[in-house]
Amino acid sequence: MSRTVETDPHVSAPVLAAYSYCETVTGQQARNFAYGIRLLPTPKRRAMSALYALSRRVDDIGDGDLAPDVKADRLDETRALLVRIREGAVDEDDTDPVAVALAHAAAHFPIPMGGLDELIDGVLMDVRGETYETWEDLKVYCRCVAGAIGRLSLGVFGTEPGAPHAERAPEYADTLGLALQLTNILRDVREDAGDGRTYLPAEDLAKFGCSAGFTGSEPPAGSDFAGLVHFEVRRARALFAEGYRLLPLLDRRSGACVAAMAGIYRRLLDRIEREPEAVLRGRVSLPGREKAYVAVRGLSGLDTRHVSRQNLRRRA
Repeated sequence: MSRTVETDPHVSAPVLAAYSYCETVTGQQARNFAYGIRLLPTPKRRAMSALYALSRRVDDIGDGDLAPDVKADRLDETRALLVRIREGAVDEDDTDPVAVALAHAAAHFPIPMGGLDELIDGVLMDVRGETYETWEDLKVYCRCVAGAIGRLSLGVFGTEPGAPHAERAPEYADTLGLALQLTNILRDVREDAGDGRTYLPAEDLAKFGCSAGFTGSEPPAGSDFAGLVHFEVRRARALFAEGYRLLPLLDRRSGACVAAMAGIYRRLLDRIEREPEAVLRGRVSLPGREKAYVAVRGLSGLDTRHVSRQNLRRRA
């Protein structure tokens, strides 16, 4: 991803500088996300970087060391910023580069900005330390912190004119976000436990004898941890299968971006499935060369063509 200001006669220097800041944040903080958005044309790449930078700010508030009431105040301040952006009240010379970039992106793409309020709602669930009894409960959280990001991104991508069933694109984008978030939850299960957070549904934990939680590098005594992981992997795979129906509705480069980002997480899911207990020993990740391969595969359109063939078979 470029981290320099690109010359563009249609975008002012202050806005270009703001976008450059957001792209730097994205390149440094969002390795998986950055692999995907590299494949987008410049205006869409910039807009996605602005969305990421604001989302990262919200996440950092939730994950930081501030007291819960201070976090809530900071999140309220971010909501107020979103109101200013919606009202067109952010000037190009504003001192907040993320606000400048996001205001420009929102003025040029039909981004459903309410999705960022949903993200804040989800982070507030973390601040309050909420836990989830069932998958239906957890889905509410996942839709806020990930499904909403899928729908926001779709505002930048758009759909191909004349694409069949394009009206379902927001639904597919939302579902794909859930798939990515459930993969994240499995990958980070021990790290989250160390932070005092449990995301997996309590009824699932009880079913597999894992209600004691994950405080060490070994599963709880007497538990079927592998069974729990495989159960959640199957759920995530079903979400991926449904969410991937978004791909044929996008233009080639937007589809490549989504296929690359989702493909990285699907491969993470494969690794977790093969060695469930690895997530208790450290963060599971993919080497750079494998991420690059997934990006090239996405750009080739292989995943999009595969999904298109599946859709045709379903309609046959």
